[in-house]
Amino acid sequence: MIIVMSHNASAREVEAVLKRLENTGFKVHLSEGVERTIIGAIGDRTRLGDMGLEAMSGVEKVVPVLQPYKLASRAFHPGDTVVTAGNIAIGGGQIQVMAGPCAVESREQLLEAAHQVREAGATILRGGAFKPRTSPYSFQGLEEKGLELLAEAREATGLKIVTEVMDARTLPLVAAYADILQIGARNMQNFFLLREVATVDKPVLLKRGPSATIEEWLMAAEYIMAGGNHRVILCERGIRTFENYTRNTLDVTAVPVVKYLSHLPVIVDPSHGIGKWRFVPAMARAAVAAGADGLLIEVHPDPAHALCDGPQSLTPENFAALMEDVRRVAALMDRGVGRREVCGARGENRNVGG
Repeated sequence: MIIVMSHNASAREVEAVLKRLENTGFKVHLSEGVERTIIGAIGDRTRLGDMGLEAMSGVEKVVPVLQPYKLASRAFHPGDTVVTAGNIAIGGGQIQVMAGPCAVESREQLLEAAHQVREAGATILRGGAFKPRTSPYSFQGLEEKGLELLAEAREATGLKIVTEVMDARTLPLVAAYADILQIGARNMQNFFLLREVATVDKPVLLKRGPSATIEEWLMAAEYIMAGGNHRVILCERGIRTFENYTRNTLDVTAVPVVKYLSHLPVIVDPSHGIGKWRFVPAMARAAVAAGADGLLIEVHPDPAHALCDGPQSLTPENFAALMEDVRRVAALMDRGVGRREVCGARGENRNVGG
């Protein structure tokens, strides 16, 4: 449920409501907007009748949240959430582009890709160190050596790092290197892993599962947030349909729908969404036009010899052209592309609007 405070409610009145909720066993989340202060409460709704919240000074109304996801709900938290990784803000109007190879293959490959995507305007470097594949005989990643190379690339370019964590066993190791922890599509409903990443003080990029509904996707985000980590970034990466010409069907409609239902930032991965490099720029433009807060693009210095996902990877030249297209589309919507620096080093949630 949410407790809407009156526009002139005092800090003392807000604190009194918070204390009553906490003393009754509710978990609370405070959202202070420009016009209203809203208190989100999660707990046993049957106890509300005995609390007399609507009779308390400063309370305007008490509204139940009907969706099964609470913390991720727009009703629960009406202002947009901005998630920061260091001094990079994701959400709130600026479009951030995460780019790099599917897998870290070598020092030379990664550093070349990192410098090239940074020059084109990316602010976050993507790259997989742990790469379990459908076939056990495929390249499986450089693991800790790959993480070390990602850290070296960050030092050389200033780019933040997003990389996938595959299981709870390797989570501490990945978290020691990464700026953003990625939960891959196949792990979207690995609820044990979601609970574990909720305990880490790092932003989490949560990919939509290939057969997941929007509600299931948001419920996966709810697992992370209920565990105490509200720094969740949603990533649409295509869903499985009857179409087999493309790798997946990129559900661009999910962007405005999720942004209507949830306050969390939403980015789009057109590389996995379509699986063929020549169509990635068009899907990137469509994602930005639909209101995405960012893009996740696979870029490889030599896609023809990539150890994984070469067919969907852009060359650095094609990526630079894509970035120019994205800037033009963003400008039509009065949005910017690239770095938006924020104060502070910890990367807290920041709410705009409300």
